[in-house]
Amino acid sequence: MPRELADLPFAHLLQPHSGPWRRDERYDTAHFDGGTYQGVQAGGASFLECAFTGVSVLEARLRQARFTEVWLDACRWVATDLAESEWQDATVRGGLFAGIAGYSAQLRRLVLRQCKLESVNLRSAVLREVVFEDCQLTDVDFGGAKLTEVSFPGSSLQQVRFGGAKLTKVDLRGATRLDLPDGHEGLRGALISSVQLFELAPQFAQALGVVVKDA
Repeated sequence: MPRELADLPFAHLLQPHSGPWRRDERYDTAHFDGGTYQGVQAGGASFLECAFTGVSVLEARLRQARFTEVWLDACRWVATDLAESEWQDATVRGGLFAGIAGYSAQLRRLVLRQCKLESVNLRSAVLREVVFEDCQLTDVDFGGAKLTEVSFPGSSLQQVRFGGAKLTKVDLRGATRLDLPDGHEGLRGALISSVQLFELAPQFAQALGVVVKDA
């Protein structure tokens, strides 16, 4: 995976872009460097082979936007509507996603590295071949989502929910913390370590209505 902007196969094609994002607009090989996009209405916009560096997106509406072969470095997405958006072949490094509506989003071949996700709604989303590497996930809701070949190496999961989710080849063994307040039945199909099983045993027992009593 690319580590620097210059490593991108389309780096030599990138052109600086300024100005607001617009609804249903197509952005191709654009470089968004710095700046704050607050309150933009860009639903249905398409970003192809674009790079985002140090960008802040605040209280924006990007429903049904499409991000294909994009690279994001040190970007902040706060209180933004990304519901039904599509992300494919994308890399996100050192980013913040807080207060995000991402329900029914489509995420495919996406790598998030050293990112923070706080209060992110991914209910009914579809995730395929997604990697959360060294990330912090807090109050992230995967309820009713479909996760296939998703992994969390080095990531901390706190108050993360999987209620009603459908998991296939989801690897949780690399997670450094696994705090799941409810929805444990949604873990069917996940891989966990024996240590994680021991730590989650009381919650599994409670979910199953099993009383554990030694005397």
